[in-house]
Amino acid sequence: MRLPLVTVLGECVADAFTVPESVPGELSLRVLPGGGPANTAVALARLGTPARFLARLSDDVFGRLFRRHLEASGVDLTAAVHAPEPSTLAVAELDAQGRAAYFFHAQGTADWQWTADELAAADLTSTACLHAGSLALVREPGGAVVEDFLTRASATATISIDPNVRPLLVGPEVYRERLPRWCATADILRLSEDDLELLLPEYTIERACDAWHAAGVPLVVITRGERGAVASLNSERAFVPSPPTNVVDTVGAGDSFTAGLLHHLAAKGLLGGRLTDLRVDDVVDACTFAARVAALTCGVVGPNPPWAGQLRLPEPAVGRTAG
Repeated sequence: MRLPLVTVLGECVADAFTVPESVPGELSLRVLPGGGPANTAVALARLGTPARFLARLSDDVFGRLFRRHLEASGVDLTAAVHAPEPSTLAVAELDAQGRAAYFFHAQGTADWQWTADELAAADLTSTACLHAGSLALVREPGGAVVEDFLTRASATATISIDPNVRPLLVGPEVYRERLPRWCATADILRLSEDDLELLLPEYTIERACDAWHAAGVPLVVITRGERGAVASLNSERAFVPSPPTNVVDTVGAGDSFTAGLLHHLAAKGLLGGRLTDLRVDDVVDACTFAARVAALTCGVVGPNPPWAGQLRLPEPAVGRTAG
């Protein structure tokens, strides 16, 4: 059975990781294709969900790398724009726990230059779910255009958003100002505990979920790394643990989680509308699958999500609370 199409909108970033220097006085970098939305599109395609990527891809050396990587993973690039601007570069330095600190080279790059005409050309007729997030939603001049596009798309598709806050490039106050509008449009909001601390530093997870439900989004999922995830469906909450993992690094783990969540919901026929038929047990099952996808991504270098054949799921241990 062919699964429904998920369209992903956002950036593709060249992730340059520092590696041990081979020559004294030089810095060696390993460049891998990254960027939250691109990682999600790749993970979806590898899991078997038809995934189309709406992106502005440069024709520079990094843009050519992006295209090869995306196409090799099975991502549909027929709607991607050939952009004259250069690609975005992020230099990532890993700490002892495999967490990355990023330094961006993003001024005037291709990812943020969306125009209304470019997005008007995108055909969403067969799209069951439109996922977007990260910097493409907040960087100008294209951020406002992307937001308008999501609002229009919500008439026919399930809308999924991952804020993926990057305070080095855009202040958290910009995300805070726009998030209520995103919640009014979105059906799914997936974010990390780090995002929560930047967006609502004084809020508990429960209070934040209730605030976002009140703003309009029915499903909120907050990932907490090795401490699992909390899912809230209209204030009915569940905890899903993370499977044991030998962590190499955590780059792309959240993006893989999002892909696993959307893939599982698509496979159960739950995408394509306002999630009115979704139940908390469905969310638990989807998050359990998503946690496994994220764990496998953490076991390798960089944003390299697993293929469907690599997944063998254990029985989940789940605790539920109402609130």
